[in-house]
Amino acid sequence: MKINAKALAPLAIVAAFGLGTLAPHAQTTPQKIAFVDVQRLLAAHPADKDLQAIQQKANTELSGLQKQIQAIDAKGAQATAAEKQNRATLVSTLQAKAKTYDDQMKPKMETVEKAVDAAVNSTAKANGYSIVMDRGVAARSGLVVYADNSTDITEATLKAVK
Repeated sequence: MKINAKALAPLAIVAAFGLGTLAPHAQTTPQKIAFVDVQRLLAAHPADKDLQAIQQKANTELSGLQKQIQAIDAKGAQATAAEKQNRATLVSTLQAKAKTYDDQMKPKMETVEKAVDAAVNSTAKANGYSIVMDRGVAARSGLVVYADNSTDITEATLKAVK
């Protein structure tokens, strides 16, 4: 019987690297995965009311400026030099006010996000989860096709957020 060396080459590679001895899943411990509704957690934080008030005020003020800019833009080439100058001033004002509102919201949002992160971490650790995913992101991205509702720790985490 003649042995074909070409046929044995893949087997030699498998033997040399130990690739045929254990299934990959047998080498690691299973990870416990949970899901949370991050938007619900953010909205449940007490500081969210302040953030919503600032956002509403910003939307009202900035949309008024935006409408004025759009009215000038609608005139196109028929816009006068004064209107074009007014538009430039309106754009500068809009950008400055938007930055002011962003500066007001940023520290509050960071506080809320840190509190939510801490609540998710403590709930996950207390329940033995090693991975926690945002349910909305997982669903929209197609990353997770199915997850049992028992893996959702949003309700338990809400208690820690409040």
